[in-house]
Amino acid sequence: MTTTHTRADRYTDGMAVLQRIDGEAGQRVVDTLADVSPELGHQVVAWAFGDMYARPELGARERQLVTLGVLTALGGCEIELEVHINAALNVGLTPVEISEALLHSAVYCGMPRAINATLVAKKVFADRELLPVSNIA
Repeated sequence: MTTTHTRADRYTDGMAVLQRIDGEAGQRVVDTLADVSPELGHQVVAWAFGDMYARPELGARERQLVTLGVLTALGGCEIELEVHINAALNVGLTPVEISEALLHSAVYCGMPRAINATLVAKKVFADRELLPVSNIA
């Protein structure tokens, strides 16, 4: 017997994942989209979190590392980086692991993008009283 997930089911499932990973920050993104593109907010919750983040093949820590690398490489994603750096901390990554991931991204996407991402991380770490971070080899 097959069960069909309705649009509402996917949203409900996605919201549970979003709240577990992003906490209030994820809800703020959805709320910000509500008056300009509620469908985009719905897709963030239902598709990105209900379908993709909920897949069992990668854990939340690994998904956040991938997300940080991609957002760093894209550049211009400071708002999303702030949300996902917080999310990375929420799912158990340490400030050192996050700093190291952003440092590693410099090899593939360049110093300016890695620096921009690291400065976003610095803001998040400061807000959460996690500074200083030391990843000196």
